[in-house]
Amino acid sequence: METLLKDNIYLVEANVEDAETLADLQCAMAWETEEYKLDKTTVLKGLKALFEDTAKGKYYKLVCKEDIVGCMLNTFEWSEWRNGYILWIQSLYIVPSFRGKGLFKRTYQYLQNLVNASDDLQGIRLYVDKTNVKATKTYEAIGMNGEHYHFFEWMQ
Repeated sequence: METLLKDNIYLVEANVEDAETLADLQCAMAWETEEYKLDKTTVLKGLKALFEDTAKGKYYKLVCKEDIVGCMLNTFEWSEWRNGYILWIQSLYIVPSFRGKGLFKRTYQYLQNLVNASDDLQGIRLYVDKTNVKATKTYEAIGMNGEHYHFFEWMQ
């Protein structure tokens, strides 16, 4: 699967050979958005586990020429209310020099098309750190809203 997003930038399904670069991007994203230092070894193990078990989700990469310039993980939440799956956007990151080019908007439109073409997919969700104002504005600009639910968590 390879989808042209813009100019020479493609959305491509990632694989285990991409794990090292994807781990670097996730470490960069965590530090940039939350000043949280991820353990790269743990992230690599998590990526390899995902690639070994496709039920865990699907990872995409944004590719310009042969360079990975962004990434996104999709996971699935079952909703008995909708009798279908909610597609979650997770681990979204675009390297700074490729931001502002509409890449997330086009990636989001790709996902909307998947949902619209599927009987099993019922919608798209994502979560964002409360302090990430720029990302929140981006999500609002493409028609998403954060008005319906609050997100709570407990992490070990």
